[in-house]
Amino acid sequence: MIYAYTQDVPIDEELYRRIVEEIGPEPLAGSLLHLCVRRPEGGLRYLDVWASEQDCARAFDERIHPAVDRAFDGERPATEPTVNRLDVIDARGALLAEGVR
Repeated sequence: MIYAYTQDVPIDEELYRRIVEEIGPEPLAGSLLHLCVRRPEGGLRYLDVWASEQDCARAFDERIHPAVDRAFDGERPATEPTVNRLDVIDARGALLAEGVR
């Protein structure tokens, strides 16, 4: 089942780029879309779409959180930004493989 959310993060583009570099070029298993945009009031907003919530959790445990820790030099904030889960009615497009729905 598709899992999607938005998340507002209080970081700038430079730190975001360091995190992406730490994650590396290998695609995250189950990630269908990651979109990062600037917020007019500051910070960034992520829109993420995953094949499942389990794929997302695994990617955070195995790759994303370790990369964030390295980018923050071990001083990552104690709390995570709020995840605003999206109630997906339909998902389609080139990024979705057959049978993912």
